[in-house]
Amino acid sequence: MEKKKDKYIFGVCKVGEKGQIVIPKEARKVFNISSGDSLLLLGDIKKGLALVKTEVFAATLEETLKDD
Repeated sequence: MEKKKDKYIFGVCKVGEKGQIVIPKEARKVFNISSGDSLLLLGDIKKGLALVKTEVFAATLEETLKDD
């Protein structure tokens, strides 16, 4: 794993026959991802895919939408 200013390269994930991937152990540790957690899969045709924990996304959305 390489680290530069809180950015990581965790390695390569292969897609299995059922379309599943395994998130590397170190990535799960850094981002506190546990069995049973829900992840939101976001995609941009030009930029690729991103996984976000649903509670992190929900908190960000809530903050964005709140009245000031």
